[in-house]
Amino acid sequence: MQLLKEALSRFGAIYGRAAEAADVVDHTAVSLATCGATGWPQVRTVLLKGYDELGFTFYTNRHSRKGRALAENPRAALCFHWAPLAEQVVIEGVVTPVAESEADAYWASRPRESQIGGWASQQSAALETREVLEQRVAEYAARFPEGEPVPRPPHWSGYRLAPVRIEFWRARPGRLHERDVYEHTAEGWAYRLLNP
Repeated sequence: MQLLKEALSRFGAIYGRAAEAADVVDHTAVSLATCGATGWPQVRTVLLKGYDELGFTFYTNRHSRKGRALAENPRAALCFHWAPLAEQVVIEGVVTPVAESEADAYWASRPRESQIGGWASQQSAALETREVLEQRVAEYAARFPEGEPVPRPPHWSGYRLAPVRIEFWRARPGRLHERDVYEHTAEGWAYRLLNP
């Protein structure tokens, strides 16, 4: 467990530098790779909303393509690449839904416009026209009047990726990059260097 704490501490230091870097557009942006029942890999960008020893948390529509893939195969990978820092962290692990209370708390912190969008968007489903989406937005805005709480939709929640592997990469001249990995094995967490 000490090696996991060390890996998370290293991640936190890089994540903090990325947050402070003026040329990093959004330090929370991370590529999420999944692979559902079809066997075809899928990747998209999500926003990291928190991390601790239990894992790395993000939120989405459970009916979306990524939500369906995670229901079919709860293994996934996250790839943070902060180009201005010349650093990358790849985290692989098992994904589980967050507790309903945790999802409710995060939902309540979202701007009203994002909450209405969470109801209106049938994320990843085909859309006839942009006007259809705008009409649904107007309908939900009327359904949940301004000034009143917007409840969390039953199809919207969060996921936590519990790491089994955390790899750090730092660019070096001549493409002789620094790579090292923390990995959970049958004996517990292990650490090793990797060739570039």
